[in-house]
Amino acid sequence: MSKTKIAVIGGSGIYDIDGLQGAEWVSVETPWGTPSDQILTGSLDGVDMAFLPRHGRGHVHSPTEVPYRANIDALKRLGVTDVISVSACGSFREAMAPGDFVIVDQFIDRTFAREKSFFGTGCVAHVSVTHPTCPRLSDACETAAKAAGINVHRGGTYLAMEGPQFSTLAESKMYREHWGADVIGMTNMPEAKLAREAELCYASVAMVTDYDSWHPDHGEVDVTAIIATLTGNAEKGRNLVKGLPALLGADRDPCPHGCDRALEYAILTAPEKRDPALLAKLDAVAGRIL
Repeated sequence: MSKTKIAVIGGSGIYDIDGLQGAEWVSVETPWGTPSDQILTGSLDGVDMAFLPRHGRGHVHSPTEVPYRANIDALKRLGVTDVISVSACGSFREAMAPGDFVIVDQFIDRTFAREKSFFGTGCVAHVSVTHPTCPRLSDACETAAKAAGINVHRGGTYLAMEGPQFSTLAESKMYREHWGADVIGMTNMPEAKLAREAELCYASVAMVTDYDSWHPDHGEVDVTAIIATLTGNAEKGRNLVKGLPALLGADRDPCPHGCDRALEYAILTAPEKRDPALLAKLDAVAGRIL
């Protein structure tokens, strides 16, 4: 049994956690560069917490330029065990209305300009992302959302686009009608893949701000309307986070779904062929297995 440490990666509209005891912004250096910002640490109801603003305070990083590898590595170095992504999204489903939350369980990765793995030449690894989110952690998010009075949908496929522009009408219709996506955003990939490589449980809470551009009654995405919805969603998101410590507890058993053992059989490069320089960079992410 180990100690739980919950990290929240906050997206658009969420830049801190309310009520943290012993709150302190700390700097973490990583071999993958500088994270998006300092990380807010403290405790909530007896459980260690960390908060990382994905875009940085003041929203300075575009989705493509978020330092995803540095962010995940920094959280791992701080002893984080469970990562909750909270992010804004557009909806492809009438029932998933602006103001609703979706507990995502699948992704379609359409990003193309981002580093997507900690591994590579000198240490090759292939982790499974068949089920890219942790059901145990998703259960807690769903329960916390309902307790906070949020209209929440369990399960949904998140289409990760590169951005920073929104979809064309043709793209929006294709993702909705032919690809079966439920929501669309710009930041959960490669974040979820990297969390799996780092053997961290990961859950995604997508906060719906708009209907993208497919909806005949809403037309093109209006940033002004999105910001207005974000304001309400941010308060809901903070209330959801407040409920997580009591649900997850201070003591933690091994993940029943194996998220914390994802590298067990993933590394293929023979020990004598591994690059010492890359291994040094992997000290936090893969130290358990290396």
